[in-house]
Amino acid sequence: MTAYRPFWAVVTAALAALCLSSGAAARSAAFKKNIYNPGVLKPVDSVLKVKVGQKAPDFTLPAVGGGRVTLSSFRGKKNVVLSFVPAAWTPVCSDQWPGYNIVQDIFKKYNAVLLGITVDNIPTLYAWTRQMGRLWFPVLSDFWPHGAVAKKYGVLRRDGTSERALFVIDKQGVIRYIDVHDINKRPRLEVLVRELGKLGR
Repeated sequence: MTAYRPFWAVVTAALAALCLSSGAAARSAAFKKNIYNPGVLKPVDSVLKVKVGQKAPDFTLPAVGGGRVTLSSFRGKKNVVLSFVPAAWTPVCSDQWPGYNIVQDIFKKYNAVLLGITVDNIPTLYAWTRQMGRLWFPVLSDFWPHGAVAKKYGVLRRDGTSERALFVIDKQGVIRYIDVHDINKRPRLEVLVRELGKLGR
């Protein structure tokens, strides 16, 4: 237990830094002016189609950085975290993804890759991610067929956006954790770190 505490101290310090500076660091004044605020939305507006313990539905999606990413390509090699966010250029999403930059080493520690997914098209995601700053993980477009992957997982909302949802998938391709979060709030980073820790390396 003693060896574990410093690790959590690092996480806590990182979270504090995120709370104090991520908004300013992740968004320039110009970027902030471009953020669309949709107001308070219905926390959850979908019916989940998967559950913990089952195989994660496979998919292939185009990436902003070029090429296509297939979920099953990580099987036997990496743990995977799927991060669905509702839409580009919205307030919570524009803080959530840059926040994962501060825990990149933790993903490496647990041999995990993060895949960011939205229903936006590639040009929109290209512009948005460039203004957010460098993201270390692939950002994927679930634009066409519109929201097909979000629908497969049961996180496509009635307005055509996706829920704010996290799926932690182990190396065997089995879902180990699901958080369909209140769309108006950012998921707690320390909870995700804890779930990754359960998977080991």
